[in-house]
Amino acid sequence: MVWWHDFIRIIFITNTLLAFYIVFHRRRSVSTTWAWLIILLIFPVVGITLYAFFGRGISQENIFSINKQHHIGLRNVQKSIAKAPKEVSPSDTSKLGEIAIHFFNCNNESPLTKNNNVELYTEGETFFHDLLKDMVRAKETINVEFYTFYSDNIGNRVLQLLIKKAKQGVKVRVIYDAWGSMGATKAWFDQLRKAGGEVLPFITSRNMITRYRINYHLHRKIVVIDGRISWTGGFNIGDQYLGRKKKFGHWRDSQVRIVGSASLLLQERFVMDWNASIKRPEQLIRFNSTLFPDLDEKKIHRGDVATQIVSDGPDRYIPYMRNGMMRLMQLARKRLWIQTPYLIPDDAVFATWQTIAMSGVDVRIMIPCKPDHPFIYRATQWYANELTRCGVKIYIYEDGFLHAKTTIIDDSFSTVGSMNQDYRSYDLNFEDNAIFYDKKFTKKMTEVFEADMKKSHLLTREEIKKQGRILRTLQSFSRMLSPIL
Repeated sequence: MVWWHDFIRIIFITNTLLAFYIVFHRRRSVSTTWAWLIILLIFPVVGITLYAFFGRGISQENIFSINKQHHIGLRNVQKSIAKAPKEVSPSDTSKLGEIAIHFFNCNNESPLTKNNNVELYTEGETFFHDLLKDMVRAKETINVEFYTFYSDNIGNRVLQLLIKKAKQGVKVRVIYDAWGSMGATKAWFDQLRKAGGEVLPFITSRNMITRYRINYHLHRKIVVIDGRISWTGGFNIGDQYLGRKKKFGHWRDSQVRIVGSASLLLQERFVMDWNASIKRPEQLIRFNSTLFPDLDEKKIHRGDVATQIVSDGPDRYIPYMRNGMMRLMQLARKRLWIQTPYLIPDDAVFATWQTIAMSGVDVRIMIPCKPDHPFIYRATQWYANELTRCGVKIYIYEDGFLHAKTTIIDDSFSTVGSMNQDYRSYDLNFEDNAIFYDKKFTKKMTEVFEADMKKSHLLTREEIKKQGRILRTLQSFSRMLSPIL
């Protein structure tokens, strides 16, 4: 039996040395480093396997493909900005607003567009109805980019409409995340390819297994039609987003329909993602006026909502969107109201919320009453408890599943997008947010939040005290692993 003991000892020593090497050879946050060390040291063989698939950095090949993409449509965005109304309400782009505007446009990647009409959607039925109606009216291009496609009733309705439009001569392109769209097989998408459409898995979800990296996801939800009308937010394509899955019940989400020059920025985001994901040079998209039309006011009804489109991903060394959202939230003087399905902030965001609340600002965060991922929900509960103790008001939405990702700052600024308040959105996912500097739209967002509060209950310290020892243990354990969930 001595040889067996020696073998176990060798495995243990090798695992320990390898654990420290693979964790420390790459720069990452202290919390993420410790989370991986716990997994690697407690579960020697299983931990190494999990790290191989979920812990390694995005491949250099993918980073190069993503980073080499150029902005090809900004010139037309600038033209639209030049033609926009000269006056925007001073309160909407005040000195405080200009701080955030400058931050997000520090690299000239996200100019402020002022000539947008924006509608907010919170229910799947109306969202899909109007999205399909816009697709039916498409004349030249339909570009679609989603984390999740399901081969179910609404998924097939969307697919069949895209097939019909492709046969009519409309240029249809689709990007999807293969890991998030497990039910939508290559054969399912081949129906669209045969009709003349083009479909690509996002670069990070292509060859996931052979490259041993399945932790980096395209989480954006973008549709751009004829370069003029665009959609973004939290909805994906599937029946559960219509409230047709018993597990979730009523599905509460947020999506925006934008008509105006901000659509050109979403178009550009799509084009860059497409060009990073292509397999053949002939699939490369180059600038043309069909994709980036001159948005003449005679051709399209536009509003006056000042809008920025921001996007980010793990190809960046610095968490640009997370930092920008922190800067935006720090502008709050009256209220900071947030909706998120996953409440797993890193230390910097947690401290930001804590500081804002202690400054007398009304900080409210709304989360769902039920999990879609058990460990993630237990971690969410831990942070909800801690934030309650810090003076943040946590509302638990009880009318189904809350999937909205929104932020309201005072009476003038608000955001809708794909970014959750968790480590994954900060560091691992490719996300996009629309930021609105507009009192009327922010008022609408506030009214929706207030309506949701009537369907929620406020987490209290008394409720926290009643949580059992087993539940608190699960919450604490999940919180320890939160940087890698």
